[in-house]
Amino acid sequence: MQFHKLPAALAALPSLLANLPKGHLAAATTVAVLIAMLLVLLPSERVEAKRVVMEIPLNLDSRPQLPSAEDTGHAPATGVLDDLDWREERVRRGDTLTSVFRRLSLGLGDVYAVTSADADSEALARLHIGETLAVAFGEDGTLDKLRYSPSPTETYLYEYLGPDAGFARQYLVTEPERAAVARSGTIRSSLFVDAEAIGLSHAQIMELAGIFAWDIDFALDLRDGDSFNVLFEEKFLDGRKIGNGDILAARFTNQGTTYTAVRFVAPDGSADYYTPEGRPMRKAFLRAPLDFTRVSSNFNPKRLHPVFKTVRPHNGIDYAASRGTPVYAAGNGKVVRAGHTGPNGNYVVIQHGTQYTTKYLHLHKRLVKVGQTLKQGQVIGTVGSTGYATGPHLHYEFLVDGVHRNPRTVALPKAEPIPTRLRADFTAGTQTLLAQLDSQAAPLALGD
Repeated sequence: MQFHKLPAALAALPSLLANLPKGHLAAATTVAVLIAMLLVLLPSERVEAKRVVMEIPLNLDSRPQLPSAEDTGHAPATGVLDDLDWREERVRRGDTLTSVFRRLSLGLGDVYAVTSADADSEALARLHIGETLAVAFGEDGTLDKLRYSPSPTETYLYEYLGPDAGFARQYLVTEPERAAVARSGTIRSSLFVDAEAIGLSHAQIMELAGIFAWDIDFALDLRDGDSFNVLFEEKFLDGRKIGNGDILAARFTNQGTTYTAVRFVAPDGSADYYTPEGRPMRKAFLRAPLDFTRVSSNFNPKRLHPVFKTVRPHNGIDYAASRGTPVYAAGNGKVVRAGHTGPNGNYVVIQHGTQYTTKYLHLHKRLVKVGQTLKQGQVIGTVGSTGYATGPHLHYEFLVDGVHRNPRTVALPKAEPIPTRLRADFTAGTQTLLAQLDSQAAPLALGD
């Protein structure tokens, strides 16, 4: 059958279907519908095929065209570096650079282009909640600049230089204004409570305790009526406080003994704390091998053993703390023993030179091994209740020439003083700070 005769055949179908038995009617109807569809789909002999060629200009720049600021509803960023129209996004929990870019209507091509300029610093790979990213666009609507601010004084600026050069990165730092502020307090409840009451942050309180950690066991030695004075920096940007700087000088009176510390920056840029006479506050051993905790029992050679209820020597100090609290090496040394016994549980013994030994018992986990060399303050394990222990705590012992000594009162080796060649610089740089600490006067501008 020829396809050009199909229309005539279809015209004759109604009369043919009328003469069919009812049993064949449904099948015939289906055949008719299929033939009709075939007729529609097949071209006729009069159809001519034509191909129309059109020239379409292509934009080979892969950076996407972006909506205007009015379309996205983003406000221009504050503190802009020029008069461009900036749009800003704040980093949220779980964000990556890609997700932040997506909210700014940017694509993966933009992520790749910008991070290619950041290969050295990888700053954009370390986004933190609350940080800001701002973008500005060129006249063609494509990404032109990106500004990332990890802190109020730091900015990474990425600028598009063209198809060949891509993006270039600049690291910009704004130096804040600084002022020295003095605060004083008295221990009535605890160091945290009383220091926070006079305006010190938690970070400053820990820094203060760290300065005197070689002289005072803050978990054990504090008494009602102890006092402290602190001189520290406050930082300002455009008249707004943006944070605190270093503690410049401090004084702590503990049980009638006064300790004074002043910060000194050496010509090579290193900084540390010293007594007014130029001796380092940093000594060979920390008074306590962990941060603030509640102490369950003191040094007592005749104490009643909590498990066996008999009088047994307790040649050390117990620091009650939550399981998992980090335990630090009290000084530089070498691990000479580490293991587990029934009475001691998990334990670590550190030798410090030929004269001093420290022991750490009832650990939950040991994080060092025999023969390992340690630095002061390095984590050696965590507080636990292994061995003969009624609850989570650290049992700490301090031995001099093999004899147990009270870690709270034993005389510690003195560090070497400021070298003679730096004595004049030390005196000139610290006199003003000590005077300001003593006077508790109004804030003192530090200058440039």
